[in-house]
Amino acid sequence: MTYEELIPIIRKLAIEAGAKIMEIYNSDNFDVKVKSDDSPVTEADEAADALISAGLRSAFPDMMLVTEEQAESHSAKGDTFLIVDPLDGTKEFVHRRGDFTVNIALVEKGVPTRGVVYAPARDRMFYTLADGSAVEETGALDPNVIGATTPIKVADSDNSALMVVASKSHRDQATDDYISKYQVKDSKSAGSSLKFCLVATGEADLYPRVGRTMEWDTAAGDAVLRGAGGKVVRFDDHSPLSYGKDGFANPFFIAYAPAVDLKKP
Repeated sequence: MTYEELIPIIRKLAIEAGAKIMEIYNSDNFDVKVKSDDSPVTEADEAADALISAGLRSAFPDMMLVTEEQAESHSAKGDTFLIVDPLDGTKEFVHRRGDFTVNIALVEKGVPTRGVVYAPARDRMFYTLADGSAVEETGALDPNVIGATTPIKVADSDNSALMVVASKSHRDQATDDYISKYQVKDSKSAGSSLKFCLVATGEADLYPRVGRTMEWDTAAGDAVLRGAGGKVVRFDDHSPLSYGKDGFANPFFIAYAPAVDLKKP
């Protein structure tokens, strides 16, 4: 597998999965089930997962694949793999708030190096090019025709007036306590992996996550942010966030533009 082969395929699969998700999102009603960890899952999650998984397995049959909706993949072991969250932000989807994404990423030696984040209800599409740089694609977002792309880059942050983004569904006192360590110009809430992308485009400087996440929630946004010059580190010791961990669970983390003067917990 080369990056030149990978990028058009994951871009196309993300857009096709987004179309399936929006069909269900715009329907009069849809079923919501509860998984063993009490998180919601809908027919949109399952339809998007089936499409993406089939596409990736067909194109890259020898590559380890981890996907949220296939529990058997969660016991896989390795530091190089494809990882998918077919519908990140299911709570946002269920409540029809729009901040949900399709996430597909490549992890190599524990580092997310390439990825795509597509927010179909927001018409926003972010991904890494073959060279690892990050772009936002605008226009029709046709799965078969790559449209105009704009390079994205993190902000040259002003530490006396930071823009902070935090979780819409999981914001808590611990998050607010950490944010209070900074001089904040404005704070906004967003769902799903869009928070990484807002840092990647310079629309925010800092995204702290003091709460449970899994690697499929973060890998694609992490790859896009790295491609835009940003960083993602552990909350506790500011070491780089690594992937391929046992069970694919993340520690708390901070995503940020490098000009931000990071504070200790």
